[in-house]
Amino acid sequence: MPSGTGRYRHYKGGLYEFVCIATLESDLSPMVVYRAADGTTWIRPESVFFETVLVDGVAVPRFAPVA
Repeated sequence: MPSGTGRYRHYKGGLYEFVCIATLESDLSPMVVYRAADGTTWIRPESVFFETVLVDGVAVPRFAPVA
């Protein structure tokens, strides 16, 4: 898995700031905590955050690092 620091762009265009990796209490699975440009905070499984998705038949990262 990537280290997960910095800013990421969602494949649909939104910019997000990686906050941290957290542990889901119920089953101890790793979760990514991230913040949208509007200040809302989100969480999703680490495996989903870093997975690839198909867009028009092309595999792209769900969240791509922004330099």
